[in-house]
Amino acid sequence: MSKYVLLYSGGSMPQSEAETKQVMKAWDAWFSKLGKAVVDQGDPFTPNAKAIMSDGTVKNGSVDGMATGYSIIEANSLDEAVKLAKDCPVLQGGAKLTVFETMNVM
Repeated sequence: MSKYVLLYSGGSMPQSEAETKQVMKAWDAWFSKLGKAVVDQGDPFTPNAKAIMSDGTVKNGSVDGMATGYSIIEANSLDEAVKLAKDCPVLQGGAKLTVFETMNVM
């Protein structure tokens, strides 16, 4: 089994307390559905970011556009991870999701 990082980009945040409760309910249901495949539920990102270039210079913002959050799951393949990610509630808010396979180096 490999670990996969689900990187969220864009989308909108709930605008009311009722919307927030509905969104959190959807996330709870999705994480429950994934069960033991969830390694780290992750967190949303704030807009505060700095990019460090290879020459050591530091710039405000991110290198390739703003990511908005992440989760880490385990799956038997990239295709399986994508299948699990397709129901992610972040997509309901208009966000995009990229699935990255990690490489175990230890």
